[in-house]
Amino acid sequence: MPERTVSLDIGVNGAFITRRWEEPESWMRLTAELGYPYHEFCGDVLDPFFSGNRAYQLEAAAQVKGYAAEYGVRICDIYTGMATHRFHGLSHSHPVVRDRMKEWIVECMDIALAMGTDRVGGHWDAFSVEVLSDPERKAWAYENQQQIFRELAAVGREKGIQGIYQEQMYIPSEVPWTFTESDAFLIGANRGGKGCPVYLTVDVGHMAGQHYGLSGDEISYIKWLERLAAFSEIVHLQQTTPDASHHWPFTEEYNKRGHVQMEKVLEAIRYSHAHAHESPVAAYLKPVDRTILVAEIIPGSTKAEDKLLEELKITSQFLRKFVPEGGLRFSVGA
Repeated sequence: MPERTVSLDIGVNGAFITRRWEEPESWMRLTAELGYPYHEFCGDVLDPFFSGNRAYQLEAAAQVKGYAAEYGVRICDIYTGMATHRFHGLSHSHPVVRDRMKEWIVECMDIALAMGTDRVGGHWDAFSVEVLSDPERKAWAYENQQQIFRELAAVGREKGIQGIYQEQMYIPSEVPWTFTESDAFLIGANRGGKGCPVYLTVDVGHMAGQHYGLSGDEISYIKWLERLAAFSEIVHLQQTTPDASHHWPFTEEYNKRGHVQMEKVLEAIRYSHAHAHESPVAAYLKPVDRTILVAEIIPGSTKAEDKLLEELKITSQFLRKFVPEGGLRFSVGA
């Protein structure tokens, strides 16, 4: 196995901005002031369908690019917010609905490029109860999902997109939610190699599958990272409990209540890269050489802005105890 270097650094998801700040200068200034060199832009802040018209969206994206440069922030990707999670989207049984969600993603690619990033990610689909209860429809939906991502990856490559991310989830309707589904998705979405790479996003709080019958390693964030972090350019961090995805900050209060430990996160990521060549996914997708550990802290509506910003600042300071300024690098292989 040839030697390679993997770099890690920290970032913040822009969900904290939603319904609070509307000016691009504020978005980037706050990111810098809070101590995050990378910003994962949230689709709810600038949505392809709901945020004004095309001219406004591209103008706002250009402003983000300019202010990011001014404040020394890098936009690592655009990620879906809550909006697209409300729909069956890419997995709807009717082609018109699937095509409409494809349009959302393609338009988001254009916003991303105007913003200065070449990555888009999130979750744009949910399998219905009707489909999941019918073996034939379910099998078709799985294959169709992979085909759609191959098509999106081909469009992305033509536009200059360098990566599309699908987030692993913790309920059967949001695929992939198991190890087997994750491997199958990554293999199927990257089969043929005609598009840009399709990666998985591992979220350390998305292991609450016990509510639908999962057990053992598949409800362990450590095991998920060991298995798939090597194929994740983005890892979502949150403090949470084993039975939920709370999206808490890493403050003293929430660290006492939660179970996510950064030492174990970093150990698992190193393990994943050391063993990536053993994964069946490796034949279709190269391990990543950079991962941004994104603090995906989603505040409740009643969280006052001063408290929210304080918690995000404390979170970045906490994460810097494990990932130093300028990032963390390690070598893999002989």
